Amino acid sequence: MGELVAMPVKLLLREKNELRLRIIGESHTALQMLRERLNAHKSVEYANYFPGHPELDDPEFYIRTKGKSASDKVLRDLVAGLADEFQKITL
Repeated sequence: MGELVAMPVKLLLREKNELRLRIIGESHTALQMLRERLNAHKSVEYANYFPGHPELDDPEFYIRTKGKSASDKVLRDLVAGLADEFQKITL
């Protein structure tokens, strides 16, 4: 099994239905996949990331959920599901 790699995240805003994070050192690949999965989630109203300047800024990720769905819980559940999918890959 491969080695797990930590993805440093800085919390910028945390409210019940909104979450804004700075994802340290991440590229478009992972953020695009996360954005697509979140926007397809029934509890998510809007999710997107903003790359900023490629040499100066780490990307920011924004999530807004609907109704009583807590944005941080939706994100945690989705990331756990993605991690499980990747662990099941065989080469």
